[in-house]
Amino acid sequence: MISVILCAAGSGSRAKQPVNKVLRELHGMPVLCHSLSAFSFCDEILVACREEDEARILPLLPPNARTVRGGGTRFESVYSALREAKGEIVLVHDAARPFVSRACIDACIQSVKTYGSGIAAVPVSDTVARAEDGLATEIPPRESLYALQTPQGFRTDDLRFAYERAAADGRRGFTDDSGVYAAYVAQPRLCAGDVQNRKLTYPSDFGASRVGFGVDTHAFDIPPEYSRGIARLNLNYIVLGGIAIPSNHAIKAHSDGDVAVHALMDALLSAAGKRDIGWYFPDSDPAYLGADSMKLLGRVMEIVREEGFTVRNASISILAEQPRLSPYIGQITDSLKHALGCEAVAVAAGTNEKLGYIGEGKGITAYAFVLLD
Repeated sequence: MISVILCAAGSGSRAKQPVNKVLRELHGMPVLCHSLSAFSFCDEILVACREEDEARILPLLPPNARTVRGGGTRFESVYSALREAKGEIVLVHDAARPFVSRACIDACIQSVKTYGSGIAAVPVSDTVARAEDGLATEIPPRESLYALQTPQGFRTDDLRFAYERAAADGRRGFTDDSGVYAAYVAQPRLCAGDVQNRKLTYPSDFGASRVGFGVDTHAFDIPPEYSRGIARLNLNYIVLGGIAIPSNHAIKAHSDGDVAVHALMDALLSAAGKRDIGWYFPDSDPAYLGADSMKLLGRVMEIVREEGFTVRNASISILAEQPRLSPYIGQITDSLKHALGCEAVAVAAGTNEKLGYIGEGKGITAYAFVLLD
């Protein structure tokens, strides 16, 4: 008989989710359901969960699963579930690893039957350093290093014994079952893990790619009747992407009138699920009169990063009959790459074939698309 302990008692604070991350929807159903499905062939499944999540978890459980009260730490949660496990073999798995394969589970079970333990693991691809006070004190050969995953399988009596000894010794700080087993029973045996068997920890782990769109338009020139509350800009240039471009017309704007950056900021904010730039930088606020839009873009990037996102790529298109923008596209692109911390930035410019307000030389418009991860 095989028992499975699914650890689902964490809050998932690093994932920045409004609910426990295992209750977050992934590909049409909660993360927990994917993990339950992966182990559905086992005899019993014990879901270690928080009291406040139990009401939402119970309707998701198949007939061979039940909840047990999780603790404040992983150690306490597994220890609680071990007291109720009935199988001769127990598999402990992070509920936030929904991509575990049947092959990985079977390898773990077979290792337990043969060697008494089975820890899913994959070789590390990066060189790893042991550090102290910011200094690398040891760089072991990576050929001998593995990243441990779950499931981790054991003979139930052995793991229960190890947890009881650790609890009696006051050693409840273990964050991994193989560590408890190694301390009180034997060196655990590694078995084949899977690089796809990743743990959902951060917002980007949920496949949280977001597309954002922004558009901005400004009129040329500053008629006297519109001058109140509008920056009196230099009539010899306009600003696009933070680059000053010679022009016979100024832009009517409260800030510096950088339409490319304004469209980009709105695209970034919309992709991150935030309000528009008018909400963050209102033109009714004199603090933003003549403001440098590149500095405002820096603040928008802080907001995007606070939400856990990075910019994967950005595309900006500028429409204007004049001035001629093609000689400055490279400079604008480099400026925005630096501001976004992203190399995949494309800037295009064109006219409106003499049609509409753009074609008549009355204004300039920019469109922006971004993809956040």
